[in-house]
Amino acid sequence: MAFLKNRTPVIIVGVLIVLALVGLIGSFTANPAGFIQRIAVIALIGLVIYFLVRKFSNSSPQKKEQQAFLKAAKRSKKRLQQKSGDTNVKTSSLGTLTTLKKTSKTKKKSPAHLTVIDGKKGKKKNRASF
Repeated sequence: MAFLKNRTPVIIVGVLIVLALVGLIGSFTANPAGFIQRIAVIALIGLVIYFLVRKFSNSSPQKKEQQAFLKAAKRSKKRLQQKSGDTNVKTSSLGTLTTLKKTSKTKKKSPAHLTVIDGKKGKKKNRASF
């Protein structure tokens, strides 16, 4: 019986939807050309607002990340062209960017040098005194 308690918002929303449909049908039957024109104007305004918001909102982290990646790619491409500007042999020996990435990933890291610090393991702590 708990589902009956929360039924009033569903009924209110349902009545609003039915009234909206009756209004749309009445408007369409009274003046079909005007109805279609209003719908077209609303859709056009919605599209303009959508594209303006999309164009001016650069707050998306994915978009910023993509722009930063493209900028870095252009810089590295320019750097590679400057290094190999004199000879074409260097470009063939360097290979593509994917081969460069593969070689850098396979580099072995130097082992971590850890030292053991000997403590006083035999001495018992006096836990009563703080």
